[in-house]
Amino acid sequence: MSYAIAEALQAAVYQRLRASSELDALIGDAIFDAVPPGTQAGTYVSLGPEDVRDASDATGAGAEHDFVVSVITDAAGFQTAKAVAAAVSDALVGASLLLSRGRLVGLWFLRARARRVEVGETRRIDLSFRARVEA
Repeated sequence: MSYAIAEALQAAVYQRLRASSELDALIGDAIFDAVPPGTQAGTYVSLGPEDVRDASDATGAGAEHDFVVSVITDAAGFQTAKAVAAAVSDALVGASLLLSRGRLVGLWFLRARARRVEVGETRRIDLSFRARVEA
């Protein structure tokens, strides 16, 4: 297997998050593939790093994509960040994403890490997911 389906998977994840009415109610269209330059105020979601490994078997070519979706907020405490993180998880776990190339076999939550970043009240939750794809 190759990295060939990575772009199609990322585009489908982005579209799924943008289509979530729950996320829309919480953060509007503040979902970024690349965060705009400068300081971002408020709460937003950003697509992050990914690790990919071959998962081909006797039935065909495949890959596992472990990727991160981050929730960043300047809201006090973690309540806002956790509400948005829950909406991200709800939108992705078990989703049947339609890819422009290849096929999604499954999408699972792996782990999350919540922490304060930088000096001040900025909060960040990194949600890790695993997607299994086939060519």
